[in-house]
Order: sequence, then structure tokens, then C-alpha cells
Amino acid sequence: MSMAPVPVLALALQDAETGAVSTMLESAAVGSTLRALVLVLVGVPLVLVAGRGARAWMTSRMHPQAGLVAGKLVLYGGLTIVAVSTLRELGFSLAPLLGAAGVLGIALGFASQTSVSNVISGLFLIAEQPFIVDDLIEVGGVTGRVISIDTLSVQLRTFDNRMVRIPNETLVKSQMINITRFPVRRVDIRIGVAYKEDASRIREMLLDIADKNPTCLMEPAPVVVFEGFGESSLNFMLGAWTTQANFLKLKNGLQEDVKARFDAEGVEIPFPHRTLYVGTESDAFTVRVVGDSASPEEVSRDPDSAP
Repeated sequence: MSMAPVPVLALALQDAETGAVSTMLESAAVGSTLRALVLVLVGVPLVLVAGRGARAWMTSRMHPQAGLVAGKLVLYGGLTIVAVSTLRELGFSLAPLLGAAGVLGIALGFASQTSVSNVISGLFLIAEQPFIVDDLIEVGGVTGRVISIDTLSVQLRTFDNRMVRIPNETLVKSQMINITRFPVRRVDIRIGVAYKEDASRIREMLLDIADKNPTCLMEPAPVVVFEGFGESSLNFMLGAWTTQANFLKLKNGLQEDVKARFDAEGVEIPFPHRTLYVGTESDAFTVRVVGDSASPEEVSRDPDSAP
């Protein structure tokens, strides 16, 4: 009796099983790829929409900086979840990737110490909140409104509509002035008057000018400080309080009112005088002499002649 067909049948069954397994593996791979593609195509737009929604909601409830931070947390967190889920669907193991990321992070940390310092400084700025988005700040002689607080830097928009990028490390290390931190500000106007003027009269006049200005707050009350005796003037400082929105309006209005009132009251504002000297090689120049006992006249005077 012949047993030859048995090995042939076994080989045929083995080939059939191998083909079925290969087909199943291919189907599983195609399914994983499709699921990963769906995760990317659906997850990324949803994360973007969620980040914008979180930013708008937090901005309406608190302030723009809180909305900016919330939007970034939702965006980065959502993208991380989408990326991890996609890698799992494609069959990647996260343990080797995390180990490689740790080694790469150490290498990048040594190679980019400035960037790491800016990131850490940015975290301190967000936690301490010395300013928020839409505040007006001054740093290193640059004044502008905060439009963005990012991971590495802060972006300002100046009054002439230019964008200035300041690294976070610079903001932490240097002096920063927050101009709009508080709802009211004081406008300081410094004025010098001639020594012949009455100091008490000037003080009352300046207080009256501030009281009549509609944008000047009565509480805190305006103040006049006699700062001292200058080289050619009595120096005063008029301080008047107003809201942030009316700061420039009050500053311009007070200076215009002071000039108009001084002109009307005959108050003299001294200013430097310059004497022009013409050397011996120059031509003669004309001098106009005006006096109480003499009528104006034109005198041509030679610089070489005796006075």
C-alpha cells in the first residue's frame, strides 16, 4: 500500500494556512493604516477647533493671556494624544521612542542652552504674570503693546505699528515697566517760570487749570510741586490723574491750557538765549537796538572796532 500522497496533502494544507495568515496580516495592516489615517484627518482638525474654542472661552471669562495659555495647552495636549494614538495604530512601540527622545533631549539641551533658558523664563513669566496680553510695557527703551507671549519670546507692537520680538530671558533679567498695570495714571507736566513771578500765584493757577480740565480726575486730586530753583527759572511740576484711555488727551490738553493761561496772565516762561560771535575775518553784522529812551535804529558795527 502506497503512502506518497500524505506528504503532498500536508504541504498543501501548510501552504493554505500560510496564505490565510498572510491575507489576515495584510488585512490587519490595511485596517491599522486606515484607522491611523482617520485619526490624523479627524483628530487634527478637532484639536485645532478645540484649541481656538478654549482660547476664546478663557479670554471671555478671564483675560487674553489666560485664553492664550489655555489654547496652547489644549492644542499641544491634543496633538500629542493624536500622535501617540497614530503610532500605536501603526504598530510602533512607545518604549524605544521614549528612550530615544530622552537621549535626544539631553543632546539638544546641551546644544541649545539659550532656547532652554528662554523656555524656562517663559514659564516664569506665565506663572508670575508681570504683564498680560494687551498690556503696554517698556523694555530696554522699546515701548509697545503685548500681542503674544510665546514659548521662546514675547512679541510687542509699537506705536508706529512695528513688531518687536524680545526673548523671554531678556525680560526676566532686565528691568521691565508695565505702563498699563493699573487703571489710572498720573500725567506730570514740568514748567519753568521767570524768577520775577510769584510762586504762590503760579501754584494756584496750575491747580485751577487742572480743575477745569474735564479729563482730569478729582480723586486722586491734582498736585503742584515746587521742585526748586533752576539756572534761569523757578521749576514746578503739575501732576494730574486720569484713566488709561485719556492719558494722551489729558497730557496734550494740560500743556495747551498752561501755555494759553500763561500768555493771558502775562507769565513769562524763560528760555535760553544765544549770543552770536563773528570773528575778525567775517563781515560786519547788523545790530538792532531798542530802548525806552531811544527809538529803534539800525547800527552797522565793525567787529574790529572798540565797543
